[in-house]
Parts: sequence; structure tokens; C-alpha cells
Amino acid sequence: MRDPRLEKLADMLITHSVKLERGEKVLIVGDGNTVPLLKELMKKAFAIGAIPYYKINDQELNRIQVSNASEEQATTQNRWNMHQYQDLDALIQVASEWNDAEFGEVPAEKWQVIMKNTQESQDFLINNKKWVLLNYPNNALAQKAKMSYERFFDYLLEVCNVDYQQMEEAQKPLKALMDKTDKVQLKGDGTDLTFSIKDIPAVMCFGERNIPDGEVYTAPVQDSVNGYITYNTPTLYQGHAFNNIHLKFENGKIVEATADKTEELNKILDTDEGARYIGEFAIGVNPIIQEPMLDILFDEKIGGSFHFTPGQAYEKADNGNRSSVHWDMVYIQRPEYGGGEIYFDDVLIRKDGLFVIDELKGLNPDALK
Repeated sequence: MRDPRLEKLADMLITHSVKLERGEKVLIVGDGNTVPLLKELMKKAFAIGAIPYYKINDQELNRIQVSNASEEQATTQNRWNMHQYQDLDALIQVASEWNDAEFGEVPAEKWQVIMKNTQESQDFLINNKKWVLLNYPNNALAQKAKMSYERFFDYLLEVCNVDYQQMEEAQKPLKALMDKTDKVQLKGDGTDLTFSIKDIPAVMCFGERNIPDGEVYTAPVQDSVNGYITYNTPTLYQGHAFNNIHLKFENGKIVEATADKTEELNKILDTDEGARYIGEFAIGVNPIIQEPMLDILFDEKIGGSFHFTPGQAYEKADNGNRSSVHWDMVYIQRPEYGGGEIYFDDVLIRKDGLFVIDELKGLNPDALK
């Protein structure tokens, strides 16, 4: 039996996220578990006169390839990717990874080879094409969310099908305020950071690139970050889960980094020079996502959170930082996580996860739900 919620999600992805038009070519990527949604996406694309193609990934096969890839193979892959992406109008990627540790045994050196030599095609896709990324429910994600599969399936479709037009309107005052802000201060347990976002655009996120969505991001002036942060949510990168990451900054650079896996953390931050500078600062505002589940598509949107991201800056909010790393790390400022404040030009704008100035109160959970 077809689930009408999947039909609604497919319609939203096609018409809102990538705004697919008649005659446009779209690549729909998933794995065997995601076929129910892929079918709805293909039907919708055909129905509007677009030209859909599909690709089925496999996590184990991807691990084997990454583990054994040479520089020549990586550059060939980059060239193939470029040919494909140049010929496409849009990409919809439906992820459903069932084992976070699948890539944990891949040596860091292999990741560096892959990331360095495929960066060109990934940047081209991100900056020049319409694309959207989302997760499809599986038992592994349900377990991380501490829910039954049935409950998680319902939860995922609820957070993915929120009213993104309402979210867009509510984000406009925050973007306007960020666009005219110079100094930012972030405070909380084990955290006191200052930096400038002067003249770097703020970008609203309301379902056009990520599903679920709900953030407004910019980037700090590259050499302006000073202070320290102790992230209070776990984070996953290259198959390794990290807890209690503590970063110290001097003039923009991470000069000290510790965690429960300090050696692995520093190997990633030493990937290239840009990995020790921040490429993104974003404020999470999704009213339904409240708890971390070690999946960044959800965790970076948590209401009452922000993320502060070592590595590559986005073209739309570019501070000039370049890196093959882009690692979103999340800090929750709600009272049950220790609280915290955000100041813009010495004015308190959010306390303990709730906006406190009138023009931003429309982003608080009670207003958005």
C-alpha cells in the first residue's frame, strides 16, 4: 500500500526543494531500503515532464572502494563526476546508512586521498546545481533516536513535512539581523567564543538543500575567532564517533583540540591548513527536532542549538576558508543541556535556547509549531 506521506514528501522535494521543471534532468540516488520513496520521486518527476535517472548505492561496496582507492582512481572519479554533474540540472540524494562504523577502519590517509582529489566535482555540484539531501528511515536510525522503527518512521515524516513556507517567513528577521551584525559572542558551559561576521551574508535554510531543515548560517571572519568551546553533543566523522570535543582558538585558528579520541580528532584537523579554521556558524531553529541522535542532518537543526564548523566555507557565505573538511559540530543551549547565551554586538538575542528580542520570537518552538 502506498503511504500518502511519502507522496507528499516526494512532491515537496520535487516542487519546493529542487524546483524541478519540465525537460530538466534529475539524478535520484538511494539504496535498496529507500526504493519506496525513490519510486514516488520518479513518478512525480515524470508527471511534470522532467527526465529522472536513478542510482543505487551500497555502503559495503563504497567502503571497499574508499579503502583501496589510489590517487589515480580518485582523480578519475572526480572527472567522471564532473561530466555527470555538468549534464544534470538537479540531484536528490536519499541516504539510509545502516552502520555508522562501516567506514571506521578506513585509514585517514585514504580519506585524504579521496577528499583532496574529488573536491572539485563536489564543490561544482554544491555551488552550481540544484540539490537536496535527506535520510530515509531504517532500524539503525531508529535505534540512534531511541525509538521503535514504527515511531521513528512517523517522526521522520513529521519533521520532513513541516511548513517550510512558514519557516522561511520566520527566518527573515534573523537573517536581517545577522546581515548587519559585527561581533558575536557565544557563551555556555565550557564555552566562551567571540568572533566577527561583518559583511559575510547570512543564508536562510528552509527545505531547499537539506530535509529536515531549519537553520540560518553565515561564517566568521576567518582570523576573528578567539576563545574556547566544549561541544555538548556527540558527533560523527569518517566512521568515528566523538564526545566532549574541546577546541581553543587564537586569531581564528584551532590551537588546541581534545576529545575522547584526541589523536583521531587532530588527524582530521591536520588534513589541510583550512581544517583548523571555521567555515560556518549556524543557528538551529527546527521546532520538532529537540534531541541529538548522532546524525548531522537532524542534529544541526535542533531547536535551541548552534553549530560551529571547522573546515570549508560555503560559497553563499564565504569567508575564504578552503578545506576538504567540513565538520558540523553542535552545541545545544537549552537549560537541560546547561543553558547558554548568544549576543550580537553585545545585545542578548537568545538565552537558554529561546530568542528574547521581539522580532525573533517567531522562531521559538511555540510560534513555529
